[in-house]
Amino acid sequence: MIRAFLRLEAITTGLALRAAIALLCVTAGLAMFQVVTRFVFDAPSTWSEVVTRSAMIWSVFLGVAAAYRQGAMISVDLIQTALPAPLGRMLFIAANAASFLFFTILLWQGWLMCGRVARQNLAALEISIAWVYAALPVGSAFILVAILAATLRGLTGTATPPQTFGSAS
Repeated sequence: MIRAFLRLEAITTGLALRAAIALLCVTAGLAMFQVVTRFVFDAPSTWSEVVTRSAMIWSVFLGVAAAYRQGAMISVDLIQTALPAPLGRMLFIAANAASFLFFTILLWQGWLMCGRVARQNLAALEISIAWVYAALPVGSAFILVAILAATLRGLTGTATPPQTFGSAS
């Protein structure tokens, strides 16, 4: 059961990472397009800035799941590894529980926000702004799966170095 969940998390986090990379490429391309149209042709695009900003927001929320999986998020590794193993494990669980609570609230509030702004359109586009706000609940869902998997890997001893507990002595 745990192995199946960890395999599922590897797939979902991989998808989130690939989507984040693609959106970063879109962001970079459209930012360059915006610069060229504004400063070379003196005819700035009305839509590219909005799409660039939206793609950046999505890429950040999708990329956090991969960062969490790799142990690249801000954490308390120094303290955690300096503590005796049982205390390090409790700190690890507490930090992951706090992250899980935060992203659960973000998912819920992001979902509610999407409903509130569904009838508003993005500037210069005829697309609902809810598509941009959807990055919060969608990204949070990927992040919650990554947090659960990181916690399971840490507690079962299959963690990457930042998620190990206590010193070797």
